[in-house]
Amino acid sequence: MSVRTDIKTILAECDISITLLAKLLSEKTGKHYSQSNISQKLMRKTLKYEEAKLIGQILGYDLKFIRIKPYI
Repeated sequence: MSVRTDIKTILAECDISITLLAKLLSEKTGKHYSQSNISQKLMRKTLKYEEAKLIGQILGYDLKFIRIKPYI
């Protein structure tokens, strides 16, 4: 799955629109976020790790790296 699909699925499960998410992000960071801004970042795959982590926190999730196999 892509980050876009994951975030959109979580938004649907939480019954939160991208517009509301943009408002919450703006309030939390002091930066301006809009529905189209977030949608474009998801579509273009330019969402920063810190933004994804913040979205997770707003939605009640923790973003973690989980080892699935031994490293090289």
